[in-house]
Amino acid sequence: MNYNKALELILKKQSLGILPGLERVFALLEKMGNPQDKIKVIHIAGTNGKGTVSACIAESLTKNGYKTGLFTSPWVIDYREQIQIDGQFISKNDFAYYVEKYRDNECSEFEFLCAVMYKYFCDKNVDYAVVECGMGGLEDATNVITSPVVSVITSVALDHTAFLGNTLEKIAGQKAGIIKENRPCVLYPNPACENVFTDICNTLGCSLYRVAQQGDYMKNNIETAKAVLSLLNVNTQYACVPNLPARQQIIGNIMIDGAHNVDGALALKSNLPNGKITALVGMMKDKNVDGYLSVIAPLCSKIIAVTVSNPRSLPCRDLADIAKKYCADTVCADSAEQGLELLKQQDGFLLICGSFYLARDIINLI
Repeated sequence: MNYNKALELILKKQSLGILPGLERVFALLEKMGNPQDKIKVIHIAGTNGKGTVSACIAESLTKNGYKTGLFTSPWVIDYREQIQIDGQFISKNDFAYYVEKYRDNECSEFEFLCAVMYKYFCDKNVDYAVVECGMGGLEDATNVITSPVVSVITSVALDHTAFLGNTLEKIAGQKAGIIKENRPCVLYPNPACENVFTDICNTLGCSLYRVAQQGDYMKNNIETAKAVLSLLNVNTQYACVPNLPARQQIIGNIMIDGAHNVDGALALKSNLPNGKITALVGMMKDKNVDGYLSVIAPLCSKIIAVTVSNPRSLPCRDLADIAKKYCADTVCADSAEQGLELLKQQDGFLLICGSFYLARDIINLI
């Protein structure tokens, strides 16, 4: 099986959607020899910032001489970017090998990908595996580790409420599902729900390391990464903001940001300039679209709404109807390509935002 066939096979599993429970991924890992129990895992959950914290920890470990695996999602440029060792994507041949060998399973796409990741990192004998949860924590497919080196909780906010609960406390409880008995936990400043993590750590006999508020979300992220590195007795001098796709990324004269909730919008807002802003926006219908746009749209002189190439996408006209409440000059584009062309015709600051899936659609077109 070549890489393209393997990618086609695993992507077909997207039709299964998000499946409850961990029994399928546990069954597949059992066939693989339970590789997740044979590596040192730094497990990271949170609503915002977990990709940044994960990458910062992984890059620092690599620069300190440790062979380091990194698992993140979703992908933006290349499907293989989700599984890396020391900054190098899993090879096409390796990816195809694991998909073909273990293709007979009942897993969803993400469950299958997680199992491949654990097996690959184990076979490559990494010193550490930095593993980012996909969604939530308790029932996330990555949460198959019995004894992580450290559990990490980044910023917690309202998101994925249909799956995780409609209150901050319920969502925090789901994130806290990655905390394991007698294992340390590092907590990003979360004053509104810190009690949830304190109670669970007390119950499980875990040491809880609270990161002090730095007054800035990115500084908080870096301090969270440094706290993890310090626990591992690793030099923190390399801890800095990683260069990640679609995280306030600048390409030419366009900023691309994949944040899709209110807290993410506030983080983006803090780095937008004063003056004329034109935004190309696409969002998923299961997000708090009005909440996000209430932060970003009033800053814009023009918004171009687009439907993202994802079944969960909010149709552009529905998106435009919401955006018009905050920005009168709102138009629809029939495709990402057309939206980008309209955006490039504008003066001032150009922004693409609202979804990692929109970033995926458009990043190679710029």
